[in-house]
Amino acid sequence: MIGGFVRAHLASLTEVDLDALEAVMEMQDTDLAEWLTGREAIPLEEETPMLLRMRDFQIREGGAR
Repeated sequence: MIGGFVRAHLASLTEVDLDALEAVMEMQDTDLAEWLTGREAIPLEEETPMLLRMRDFQIREGGAR
């Protein structure tokens, strides 16, 4: 799921974006799978612009690939 987002946006990611992406990649895979597919809401304490952007991309692109 993360790979698809990165492939689609790599050319436009800033250093700040890359730092935010790295923070997302440190989260638990099971939590990310639930949040990025929209099966579970992202908890407010974990909700970051990057995570929301990744979730929106994942849902818009039709789910896990």
